Parts: sequence; structure tokens; C-alpha cells
Amino acid sequence: MAAWQSWSAWLATPPGRYLSGWSQAQLDLAVADCFGFHALQLGMPDLEALRANRMPRRWLAVDHAWPGGASELFSLYCEFDALPFPKDSLDLVVLPHTLERAPDPHRCLREVERVLRPEGRLVILGLNPASLWALRQNLGLLRGRLSGAPAPLFMPRLPGEAELIGYWRLRDWLRLLGMELETVRFGGYRPPLQSDKWLQRWQGLERLGAHWWPVLGAVYLVVAVKRVHGMRLVGRLRQRRRQAQTAPAVAMQHHRDITQDS
Repeated sequence: MAAWQSWSAWLATPPGRYLSGWSQAQLDLAVADCFGFHALQLGMPDLEALRANRMPRRWLAVDHAWPGGASELFSLYCEFDALPFPKDSLDLVVLPHTLERAPDPHRCLREVERVLRPEGRLVILGLNPASLWALRQNLGLLRGRLSGAPAPLFMPRLPGEAELIGYWRLRDWLRLLGMELETVRFGGYRPPLQSDKWLQRWQGLERLGAHWWPVLGAVYLVVAVKRVHGMRLVGRLRQRRRQAQTAPAVAMQHHRDITQDS
């Protein structure tokens, strides 16, 4: 079974549904107020990352053969480190568990920064390596290496040499690329259990975990903004000019259709 198929199957299990439920709710909240014309979801078609967004042009890009798709999105097949979009052309890019499955996550992130326009937003969803879920997964991998036989894993194995990317590491990458963090959320504080019954019994840990050990959640969501030198100064200057005028000024901005360039 291909790596993406095993992850799709795992998302239908009780822990997969629990984790994807939190992720979908946070994605809806993060993209609902992102405005512009062009939005892109990179990978993980099992999560409808752009369903709450109202931009007129929305794409779903995959790097493998995928039989289904959301009807309201344009589907693309491409490499995630060589996107078929011009520089500074997208208003929103969402990476749902994309970096942790990429052969070169930093290169993928640089390519996303290239196509993202100034003041555009980047939403990243990732599994937290500093969590009980990751600990159980690593113990299964270690047991398999020591025994020499495949060991049962809590979550599917990542493809190739891919690995989980911690929040602090991701934050440093974003800062190097000139991205400014806007929102950080952690979730999934219940223990890594296989049954709905036991997951429900530990529901009280959601509130306790968010208060006492917030950075130890099983999954995190990060929203970052692409900042360009001088953009803030121009914005403040325009604001002062509007305040000095007796009548409000109307600012117009034209966006070209990037589908003609790609």
C-alpha cells in the first residue's frame, strides 16, 4: 500500500478521526478570514483545508495519483518544490501535513515563499514530535529495529527519509525566510489510544492540556505572513494621508489572472 493510502486509511480509525476533527476545525478558522484571489492547498486531499475560504481561484495540488477530489477546487499534479505558479502570485497557501512528508521540507518551504505574494498568508499543519503520540510511534519504530521484524505502529510510517518537524525548528525556518508568525495553536492532548470509548474518557485532558502543557499537543497549526521590507511603512503612510483628508480615499488594486501565466 502506498504511503498516502496508508495515511488515508488511518484517518478513518478512531485516533485518526479525532486528530483530523481538530485539524479540520482549526483550518476552517484559520482560512475563513483570509482574503484575496488565489489560494492553494498542497497535498493531503483527505482534509478540505480551503472549504471555509471564499477566494474565487482555489487549487488543490497533489504529487501522487489521486482518484477523488473536491468539486469546487481546481486539481493540479506537480512537485511541491517546483510549483507551476509565478513569483508573488498567491494570496494563501495551506500545507496540511505536507512538510513532514516532503523529501526536502526546507526546499518546499522556500518554493512556497517564492509563490506567496507580500502580505500573503501561509498555514501549516504538522504533527508534534514532542508529544505522547510521537513517543508511542518512536517506541514502535525502535522495537522494530531491535527485533529485526516489522513492529505494529500507532500511526503509518512516513515516506522515505521524512521526519516530524518540531514547532521551534519550523519557527526558525520561517524567520529565515522573512515570514512573521501570526497564530500558533496546539491540540490533541488525549493519550494515543485506539478506541473511541477510551478517547472519550480522556476528553477532560483537552482543557487541562491547553492550560498546563500547551506545547505538548499531538498536532499544531501555524499561520505566518510574508513580510517585505518597506511594506509596513507604506501602509502607515497611506493611513496618515487618509486621516488628513476630509473625505475617505478609495484604494484600487488590480490582480492579474495567474492562470494565463502558468
